[in-house]
Amino acid sequence: MDVLVTGGSGQVGGALAGLKWPTEIRLHAPPRTELDLADPRSVERVMSARPWAAVISCGAYTAVDKAESEVGAAWAVNALAPAIMAAACAKTGTPIVHVSTDYVFAGDKPGFYTEDDPIAPMSIYGASKQGGEQAIRTANPLHAVVRTAWVLSPHGRNFLTTMLRLAGDRDEVAVVSDQRGCPTFAADLAGALQAITLRLLREPEGATGTFHFVNGGEATWSELAAAIFEGAARRGAPSARVRPITTAEYPTPARRPGNSRLSTEKIERVFGIRPRPWTAALDEALDERLKAAQA
Repeated sequence: MDVLVTGGSGQVGGALAGLKWPTEIRLHAPPRTELDLADPRSVERVMSARPWAAVISCGAYTAVDKAESEVGAAWAVNALAPAIMAAACAKTGTPIVHVSTDYVFAGDKPGFYTEDDPIAPMSIYGASKQGGEQAIRTANPLHAVVRTAWVLSPHGRNFLTTMLRLAGDRDEVAVVSDQRGCPTFAADLAGALQAITLRLLREPEGATGTFHFVNGGEATWSELAAAIFEGAARRGAPSARVRPITTAEYPTPARRPGNSRLSTEKIERVFGIRPRPWTAALDEALDERLKAAQA
């Protein structure tokens, strides 16, 4: 059973490749030279290359600020490519699992967002991801849209690796303190995507819809940074002080949701997936990152 993974070189795609899969499953994660999500013809070629058993759509245009000026590129990758994939999957009865984002919400709700809350993206990135969600729902009934937030990994470019790099360069780091969300680790998200994919292959009708997956707990960016620096210090790595600042003090081209907290009640109920606390996942990620750096 051949399973296509888009965005295989990214944090989540790499984590999916590192999981143990059933012996009958073969993952295919084409490089960008073979699958360019910005090129509809490339997407169509890959989708028709073989009879896919399932598609896991992790690839995305994630340069949130650049998307404000590269509107066409963001929409091509985040909306048109998923639409093409979902339509191709619908013709063959193939399930598609698509990763989306908290940026589809306005971020002004006081509590945790559920899957049924109104969509109101504030950025081009968020709008393009909403477009991808809608395209998949419209084109293929055999789908699972999985929204996540604040994805971290011990590898690649993300908030965790950036904070560790900055700790080696300076004594104090200014970090936004008025945006709150749920840190999510790529390995844990990959495990959830794997469970959903395997379930869709076994019993597709009972596992479709929109779901949220994030690690347990919540934090502000400044609280997350402080936890990273504290964990680094415990492991004998460079650390830094955190200077909390407001969003207004750190202006960016794209607006960020003030509240990115996502409820995981539905994914727990439907799939039995119970996310571990982000603090436990952070400890594991720091161990992996710092041991690799010291080796």
